[in-house]
Amino acid sequence: MTFDDGDGAPLSPSPRPQSLMFSFLGIHVLGRRIAVYSGSVIDVFARLGVTEEAARSTLTRMVNRGLLARHRRGRKTYFGLTGKATAVLEDGRRRIWETGAVNRDWDGTWTLVGFSLPDSHRSTRHDLRSRLIWAGFGLLQSGLWIAPGAKDVTGTVTELGLREHVTVLAARALKPTESADLVRAFDTRQIAERYHAFLERWGDAGARLALPDDLARQLLLHTDWLQLVRQDPHLPAEHLPADWPAIRAEQTFHDLARAYEEPAHALATALLDELPLDLPLDH
Repeated sequence: MTFDDGDGAPLSPSPRPQSLMFSFLGIHVLGRRIAVYSGSVIDVFARLGVTEEAARSTLTRMVNRGLLARHRRGRKTYFGLTGKATAVLEDGRRRIWETGAVNRDWDGTWTLVGFSLPDSHRSTRHDLRSRLIWAGFGLLQSGLWIAPGAKDVTGTVTELGLREHVTVLAARALKPTESADLVRAFDTRQIAERYHAFLERWGDAGARLALPDDLARQLLLHTDWLQLVRQDPHLPAEHLPADWPAIRAEQTFHDLARAYEEPAHALATALLDELPLDLPLDH
């Protein structure tokens, strides 16, 4: 599934339906005691080119993963958030609206994670590296990972059974090392390219995207942005170029998010069949 520009030339591939579903739930369900009818969710996702089969499959997978709960009212099936989904969506909300893309409040500290695992732990070592990258760490040198600010990796280390194999420290750079030197642990060129791609896609108010309305645009915008900031290690702004593209990209996101908010809410209100969860339910 791709979105086309005005001349029919394909843009970057669209996000997976589950990523779009998280955006939909985070915007239109999080914080409300409701469940939404599957048929109306399918109607919303059809506006993004997601097939009924793909939408239903996504809902089912999220139920199986403990992210959604089924509720029945007559012959209709509604889907509501579980505590697990609420935690995931709240994390996404914080990353979008509180953490943001530009780290202007860095206190000069770094979190260091060191480990050395034998070859018999190769799979676990790979999992740990993947999770550290996802959490915003960069490889400073062999076996030593670094991230700006205070990072809590307790859950990851415990889940992988590595408490005895991992050392976690908070540190500051001391002469002759400069914090700017530590930023080299991260591929800033690749990070910048992601923001430039976002600006190319959305810089003209997303006008080139062949989407039917502001509800579809809102969901795709939020999905694109969340995926972008989740991959950003949130490096200190003072050690990045003055024209760092995240600054302009974040402003573009905020401008468009505000522009889409009211019309998207009106469309969602008209489309969604909602079930208040304070009422007795047939489970």
